[in-house]
Amino acid sequence: MRILATIGALAIILGIGAAVFFFGGFYNVAGTAEDPTIVNWALVKVRTASINRYAHDQPPASINDPASVQAGAKSFSAHGCANCHGAPGANWAKFSEGLHPDPPDLKEVVGHSSPSQLFWVIKNGINMTGMPSFALAGVKDDEIWSIVAFLKKLPNVSEADYKAWTAPPAAPATPSTATPPSEPPAESK
Repeated sequence: MRILATIGALAIILGIGAAVFFFGGFYNVAGTAEDPTIVNWALVKVRTASINRYAHDQPPASINDPASVQAGAKSFSAHGCANCHGAPGANWAKFSEGLHPDPPDLKEVVGHSSPSQLFWVIKNGINMTGMPSFALAGVKDDEIWSIVAFLKKLPNVSEADYKAWTAPPAAPATPSTATPPSEPPAESK
């Protein structure tokens, strides 16, 4: 019984100490400060567990359709995803270097994530990171799924393909609209 009382007292003291540390302002929230290893570990575990718990939407049948992949590349580019995550042949924006935690290089992480997990992250965003909720930004589910389709193919997308898929459409050729010379106005008498 004495051991349980000691463990309980230590837990209370540890809880009070943690509260003083965090709520007393001793924990540095600056983006330039590295998180303590235990905090980083806890945040990664919480993020992973949350995504695993909530990511249950099933991808549409068109997830591997080339048109969906290309539409996803265009949406990825249009929504500025390459600014933080990079893309084939696209440089990361300089401001992304100041984000904390660093945005992941998606070519390296998409192979470890299911389409449902990627969809959930894009749709809902991640608190305390720079990852916004695309749903709150007005992006519809079908467009988010096309981004997921692109991401699942991203490790094998060439720079040339990405540039072709994200290039603005060519302006239509305008027919010559030469106007015939006008007649001089009639003189009024």
